[in-house]
Amino acid sequence: MSTSIDTTGFQFNHTMLRVKDPKRSVEFYQKNFGMKLYGQFKFAKFKFDNYYLGVESAAPTGADWWERSGILELAHNYGTKNNETYTLNNGNVEPHRGFGHICFSVDNIEAACDQLEANGVEFKKKLSDGRQKYIAFALDPDGYWIELIQNNRRALTKVAGVSNPKTYKFNHTMIRVKDPKLSLEFYRNVLGMKLLYTMEHAGAKFTLYFLGYVSDPNFIENSGEGFSDREAIVELTHNWGTEHDPDFKYHNGNDAPQGYGHIGITVPDVAKAMEQLERAGVPIRKRVTDGNMKFIGFVLDPDNYWVEILPTASMPDLSEFN
Repeated sequence: MSTSIDTTGFQFNHTMLRVKDPKRSVEFYQKNFGMKLYGQFKFAKFKFDNYYLGVESAAPTGADWWERSGILELAHNYGTKNNETYTLNNGNVEPHRGFGHICFSVDNIEAACDQLEANGVEFKKKLSDGRQKYIAFALDPDGYWIELIQNNRRALTKVAGVSNPKTYKFNHTMIRVKDPKLSLEFYRNVLGMKLLYTMEHAGAKFTLYFLGYVSDPNFIENSGEGFSDREAIVELTHNWGTEHDPDFKYHNGNDAPQGYGHIGITVPDVAKAMEQLERAGVPIRKRVTDGNMKFIGFVLDPDNYWVEILPTASMPDLSEFN
């Protein structure tokens, strides 16, 4: 695959999850994770709405949602809220595994977990469960897993029993990958991300690769420096041996049953980026000329996960879709 792509100005903007009840989900992330609702786009013509949330303290002052990283996009398809049989695929149940979780780094993990539990939030894994006593997994209203990790910088000043959600960081989004060689090639050499950190768990036979965009010219790849204080990281999880099974594949969240949708990369020029990606041999899900939304495109990563390409500078007038 050719990699002659100008990734200057590329930014990991958002992660999209489908939700059943948008009011419940928006309030959940606002109350428990310090997120602000930046905006809601109504696409009545297509019978869905999108909600864009981010931790305000982590954003540049005055930035709109498309101008920053660390955004959570919640997509609601009309009619699902009152459908008692409608459920979403959280990506962690066979045979539809693929997407794994989103993660927040918090100022005081013990206090944060206590606070969530007091708020009635359910847990998949508490700090006291299992061998990894330094992480926990909460569940959102649709059953998506939310990992909690300690922000090491915040830990230096934490106060026992105190946690402030407004200091949290929307740290990463985890997806499982079949062949790490192919996936690392795509996210590093095609999309222009840097390898931040690698964690090998030989006993359990899996490896984690964390990637993100870095502007610091002195950054040392794979150092793990400042990892827990970042936003907008992609975690690639590789379970050893999958790359040798020709029939193995992960569920991308957009085939039925649906759940996770995509990550979104903002770029200075969508048409130029899409042209370069297609010329480099990246599979195209949607060209800018396809459909009604001429300002965005979608490409596919090596595991068929969708990656949205959208503009950095501004959003067009979307009133025509209402």
